[in-house]
Order: sequence, then structure tokens, then C-alpha cells
Amino acid sequence: MPEKKPAADLVLVTFEDRVAFVTLNRPDKRNAMSPALNQRMLEVLDELEGDERCGVLVLTGAGESWSAGMDLKEYFRDHDDKLRHATLKARRQAGGWWNRLMFFEKPTVAMVNGWCFGGAFTPLVACDLAIAAEEAQFGLSEINWGILPGGNVTRAVAEVMRHRDALYYIMTGETFDGLKAAEMGLINEAVPLAGLKARVRAICDRLLEKNPVTLKAAKDTFKRVRNMPWDAADDYIYAKLEQMLFLDKTRGRDEGLRQFLDEKSFRPGLAAYRKAK
Repeated sequence: MPEKKPAADLVLVTFEDRVAFVTLNRPDKRNAMSPALNQRMLEVLDELEGDERCGVLVLTGAGESWSAGMDLKEYFRDHDDKLRHATLKARRQAGGWWNRLMFFEKPTVAMVNGWCFGGAFTPLVACDLAIAAEEAQFGLSEINWGILPGGNVTRAVAEVMRHRDALYYIMTGETFDGLKAAEMGLINEAVPLAGLKARVRAICDRLLEKNPVTLKAAKDTFKRVRNMPWDAADDYIYAKLEQMLFLDKTRGRDEGLRQFLDEKSFRPGLAAYRKAK
């Protein structure tokens, strides 16, 4: 059956002091990603990209789950009898928003409050940072129902997890908690659920202190150069630096140097320079 909930209600957006909290809102389905939800997420990212109320984007889930992954009925069972072009269209549409998320204009933080399974690993890894509740449960359960982690889940896992750990959970389908996820590098850290939002808020506040043009250039550069040869990476980094200096109308680099060298009012190793209001 088609999604009953209005499209606008599938993803909730609230603003708190320049942080946009984006909430996947299908708690009755453990926030499984349906075609309608994925389409709405693309629209939300478009809307937030130029919204000055959003300095940092935090992605979370309603209820007790972050996301149970792809909606098995709507993306698998409902496509069993359809032609290949329909299946390909659904597959492309499913990956559209997390691909946008990976190179989003603003810093992104996954706030994993509960269940995170299968297809949810792609937006999880696409976020720049990830903080989870210690109680959160993660799993690559595809092996248990006869497939492999698709939709670039396998690629996402290979990006951040250690080789042996990734293969173990791909091959066994066992679950693991937030503490184990942090130990393996899938997330940055795990904290008790009761303190999850406060910890994420503290990280967001730290990010909001930084020059946004520099943040965008720094995170994109890291993601792009990881698989480049050294000489190509060196060229890309300097090109990105020049682009950043051109795009930064506040001339943050010059202001930072002035405050450090002339005013001696801050130490780069300990804090960020004071941005103009």
C-alpha cells in the first residue's frame, strides 16, 4: 500500500540555535526508508542548504530507532514483478539523498538514538560525524534473509570499519551496540542515551565556532583525497585551498593570522579565531 502519512510528515525539521535537527519520522516502521521518505529527504536537503537557520545538520530518528534500513516491502517485495527499469529507478532514487548528504554544504552529524540496520549504514557513513547512544543496536542482517548488504552499504562499511570486523558482522549478521560501533570506527563515540543530545549539541556548538567556508573545504578535501595518488592529492589540496580563499568573503585566513600574530589574542592550537558578527 502507498505511504499513508503526508510526505511532509515523513521527515521532521526543527531549528535550535543554528542547528537543524532532521528526524526520520516513521517510528511505527522503525524509520525504515521508503521511496516517499527518501524523496522527502532530498527535498529537505535542498531546503536546508541555503537556510541560514541551519549552520549544522543533525540527522536522527523518531522513537526508539535511528533507521531500520530500507523498507523491505516497498523496495523488495513490491518490485518482485516489476520490469528492470522500474527496479533501477527505485535503486537510484534510494541512494540520492545520502549521496547529497556526503558532500552537503554544512557539517552533518548522525545522532544515533536507537536501531541502525542495513541500508541505514549509508546515510550514517555519509554524515561527517556520528555519535550514538551506548544502548543503540547496529546490525548488517542481510545475510539472515538471503542477500548481501546492497545499496552501497558494503562500500560504506569498508570505508570506516576495520577489515576483519566488517567481514565478521557481514557474514554472521550479529548485532552490536554503540560502544562496539565506536571501538570499530563506525562512529566517533558512544554516550549514554540520556546524554546523547547534550553531547551532540556540544559538538555542534564547537563546529559553529569555525569558518563555514573552511569547514566545507576541509571536509570535502579529506573525503576526496583519500583514494588519490599522492601527487594528485597534493594538487587537489592546493587547488581547494585557493578556491576556499576566493569563496571566503570574510577573509577568515587573514583575520586569523592578524589575531594570532598581531593581537596575540588567541592560539590556533587551542581555539578558533573570533569571527566577525
